[in-house]
Amino acid sequence: MTEVEKSLVLNKSQVEQKIRRIAFEIYENNFKEKAIVLGGIDGQGYTLAQLISKELESISSISVKIVKVSLDKLAPQQSEVKVDCDEKDFRKKCIVLVDDVLNTGKTLAFGIKPFLSVEVKKIEVAVLVNRSHSLFPILPSYTGFELSTTLNERVEVVLGKKAAVYLH
Repeated sequence: MTEVEKSLVLNKSQVEQKIRRIAFEIYENNFKEKAIVLGGIDGQGYTLAQLISKELESISSISVKIVKVSLDKLAPQQSEVKVDCDEKDFRKKCIVLVDDVLNTGKTLAFGIKPFLSVEVKKIEVAVLVNRSHSLFPILPSYTGFELSTTLNERVEVVLGKKAAVYLH
């Protein structure tokens, strides 16, 4: 893709600001908790969970456990959904499932599965970009940016040194 074929939606400082705001909102809604679990969807969701965790730890005394949630995004109903920790690590904890973009809600709906097998306090969802094409009953508790798009458009999230959000 050339730069002409994609539009910049959020620049690096705006992405960082959105991540910081999400961290503050998570803290505001969970300030009584000693520990929370950020379940990052493998890939950009996991990277975003790490960035949110870093911000959360800088603004609060809440202990944050980051868990990688792995599934086949193209065929989640056929794939096993796995987490990279023992279920006792999230028992009776507040879970925040994290992904970069909420499109239809399918990935996040299936990503919740491992957390349903044990007793947790609550499950919330955090996304950097919500495209609002909900086909599954997933509404984010924390949203960095609402972006109305057509189904043909694609949102690209870049995290790290060249952080940005683009619309193709």
